[in-house]
Order: sequence, then structure tokens, then C-alpha cells
Amino acid sequence: MKVSLDLLRSFLAVHRAGSVTGAAELLGVAQPTVTAQLRALEEAVGRPLFDRLPRGVTPTAAGDELARRVAEPLDRLAAVLTDEPEAAYARTVFLGGPAELLAERVLPALGGLVAEGLELRVAAGLPDRLLDDLVAGRLDLAVTSVRPRRRGVVVEPLYDEEFVLVAAPAWADRLPDPVTPAALRDVPLVAYGEEAPILRRYWRTVFDTRLTRTPSLVVADLRAVRAAVVAGAGASVLPAYLCRGELASGAVRALLAPPVPPLNTLFLAARPAVAGRREVQAVRRALLAAAPGW
Repeated sequence: MKVSLDLLRSFLAVHRAGSVTGAAELLGVAQPTVTAQLRALEEAVGRPLFDRLPRGVTPTAAGDELARRVAEPLDRLAAVLTDEPEAAYARTVFLGGPAELLAERVLPALGGLVAEGLELRVAAGLPDRLLDDLVAGRLDLAVTSVRPRRRGVVVEPLYDEEFVLVAAPAWADRLPDPVTPAALRDVPLVAYGEEAPILRRYWRTVFDTRLTRTPSLVVADLRAVRAAVVAGAGASVLPAYLCRGELASGAVRALLAPPVPPLNTLFLAARPAVAGRREVQAVRRALLAAAPGW
């Protein structure tokens, strides 16, 4: 099967943009050209790569698999053709994500790139705001705890964060083993938000019951939640990466070790228009390489 690079570039643009119209804008060509190239590629591979919708397209399983295989080589080729290999990174990368993950894991993973000359601007925020900024062009990349469902956003899994129910030793010593919701009734709860989404999810998935209590302390920064728990304010549920050091030192204790701890997948999302840029790809590769060690 002989397939030209133009067909693959058009296919990848459609996959990233979520529509033929968006792909044509990204590529700077006429929409009928992209349609014809997509049709030719589907004929060459012998299967549909997209399902056509009233507005836009959605990739088939074959389309997703092909995109996974060709995206990296095409992006690398584009970088070679548009940038001097030894030149400094041409443009600033605008990156967003949860404040705690940015501070504890993301920025340390990117320190080497900044030392090499990358210019980086970083903003913290909640998923909806981050995705709004990504779609609006205010961000190039965003790490989000919610899988983006918006058309025209390039998304890939980054990291599965594991959650741990923790408390300071003074509280842990008072609790039975294994701990139960009833035993926790008199322990103050420290939450990230008024609705306590992380705590509620833990109660639902591990204890198989609803959390009906109101948190005693609410603070919109998981690092502050961690500090409050270490200080003895009560119990909370934290991502394992955020309390690994405190668990090792004994500053906090895990109150339960469920056979299957709750997990939440973090995603790396990019704007299609910049996804292939050398500096954006450098940030992407650095984060994907570092994430398994988080």
C-alpha cells in the first residue's frame, strides 16, 4: 500500500480538529482537497477512518489506531522541516493544569527544557476553565483531571493517580483496623471543595456507601489539605504522589489499603493548531516520559 505524506497529514489534521472544515483551516487548503485526500486514504487502507456526523466527524477504532501510529513521526518531521535542529525553541509554550500537580510534578519534569532555552508560561486552574482557555487559544497544552469531550482538542492519557485515605498518627491510633465509615464518624474531614468530590468518590468506591457528612475544613489546594492533615486537623483522601513523602516519614498514615484503590486518569490535551510544534512536542514528550515515575 502506497500512501503519500499529504494524505497522512490531512488525516491527522481531521483527527485532531474533529472536522474536515477545521482540518482545512489548519492546513491552509480548500475543504474539497481534504475531503478527497481522506477518501483516498480510506480507499487505500480499505476501511473507514471516521464516522460522519451532522457536524464534524468522529474517528473509528481504525482511525484512532492510525492516528496513534502516525502522529509522532509526522510531528517530528514537521519539526525538522520548520525548525533549525540546534536553534533555541522558537516560541513560548503556554501550559495549564491543577496547581498541586504543576508544583509537585509537572514543573520539575520540565526544568531541563527551561534550562535548554524553552520559554514557558504556566497557569493553574480547574478543568472547565483550562479547557475554555485551551479552545480559546490562551493555552497550548493543559493537564486535566477530566477527559475533554470538546471537538478539536487532541487528548491522550498522561497519568493514573491513586488515592489514599490518610490521617496523622494521633487520629490513626484511635481507629480500628480495618477502618470503617462508622469509625470515621467522629474524625473531622478535610476536603478540597465544599462538595468534597474526592472524599465522596472514595466513600462510594471503597466503602460502597454515600458520604453524607459536611467537611470540617475546606481549602481549594490539595497541598493545603495535606498540611492540615499533617497538623492533625483530621482525615482526608489525597493523591498518592502528593503524600508519598509524608507516608514514608510517618507524618501521616494510610488508614486503609483497599485491594483496588480508587484511580483517576489525568489527561494531556493540546490545541490542534500547535500540537506539532517543536517546543510543544518537547513538553509533551517530557511529561509522558516523567509520568510513570510520579
